[in-house]
Amino acid sequence: MPLDRLTDALNGLVARMEEQGTAKGAEVVVREVIPAGGGRGPRFLLEGQGDKRFIRMNANSYLGLSLHPEVIEAEETTARAMGAGPGAVRFIAGTHAPHTALERELAAFHGREEGMIFSSAYAAVVSALGSLLDRNTFVLSDELNHNCIINAIRMSRPAGKAIYPHLDMAALDRRLEEAKSRARRAVVVTDGIFSMRGDHAPVDEIMAIAERHDRDYAENVVVVVDDSHGVGAFGATGRGTEEYTDSPPCDILIGTLGKAFGVNGGYVVSTAPVIRFLRESSPLYIYSNPITAGEAAAARKSLEILRGPDGAHRLRRLHALTKRFESGLVARGFETIPSDHPITPIMVRDTAETRRLVAALFDAGVLATGLAYPVVPRGDESIRFQINADHTEAGIDQVLAALAAARPTP
Repeated sequence: MPLDRLTDALNGLVARMEEQGTAKGAEVVVREVIPAGGGRGPRFLLEGQGDKRFIRMNANSYLGLSLHPEVIEAEETTARAMGAGPGAVRFIAGTHAPHTALERELAAFHGREEGMIFSSAYAAVVSALGSLLDRNTFVLSDELNHNCIINAIRMSRPAGKAIYPHLDMAALDRRLEEAKSRARRAVVVTDGIFSMRGDHAPVDEIMAIAERHDRDYAENVVVVVDDSHGVGAFGATGRGTEEYTDSPPCDILIGTLGKAFGVNGGYVVSTAPVIRFLRESSPLYIYSNPITAGEAAAARKSLEILRGPDGAHRLRRLHALTKRFESGLVARGFETIPSDHPITPIMVRDTAETRRLVAALFDAGVLATGLAYPVVPRGDESIRFQINADHTEAGIDQVLAALAAARPTP
């Protein structure tokens, strides 16, 4: 059956996205990775760009573990022993020993009773919130939370919701007070690190506010933190925003294996009853294949590295490189959002100029990501840079020089 009329409609929608500057455009395709060596970090060759080498400043692999030989070997060895894929969803026959071992180790790393892994952090957030947000629940969410949280709330049917202004703890406190007669359960959900800006939630304050209101709700005030960008990259030992803010453990912590750990997948850690409930109720856990046994083994190796001296060294280096880049931006007159997290944005505040700068960086061999509406609010157009521990001082200076050369003369 021809799709001529549908095709016309879809082409029109994409054309409007392009006119409005909201289309993502073509994706770059990495065809080869040149490992670090000779005093420089890894470089990337792209399809259509010949032998031109790019430094990647838009990767979530904060600790540089995706190219770590021990992580790669752990995945390869386990894949040879257990196969390339799990072959089934977990409750049928897809659970392997590396899956359960990884769950135990993640729970222990975060000081929780139990953990469970998902195919991605997005799946973990959507599935966990989808199971928790029932008709007796009032949900409260920071206005700059990630798309996965926004969609999870949209797909749920809670008793009510409130979106509080970004990091406005007084507003959160008021909303919890106002909602106490409307629901048996309250769920406060926040990013740990806000992925477009690199700033962090005051998890310690959120926990204190939740405790003050807890007795007003028959089924508690439950705090859920998606710390996908924080775990492994933030805090003295990489335990994320909880550690950085010296917070008591939140009720449900969601993390990813696909950023600082350099592998793939997501996870949830909490009390044993919460995890048991989620295993029985989370559709994207029950009806989707898990990550492979090889990926689970690779993630275990990454966690082992993070807990050891090499991990401590990488965290210190990551922090130092982040401060070098941030200081360099400020010295060159760029607006940024100061943070100890390796997400370091330039606030351009104009879509056309953001695109021009990204293109100029690309010409200079730098991969960076421009962010425009609706990914960020209008007026917050920016370029997001992400520092990795396998960058070098020379590489950071190369990017700063490219930015300075691309910036128009006042």
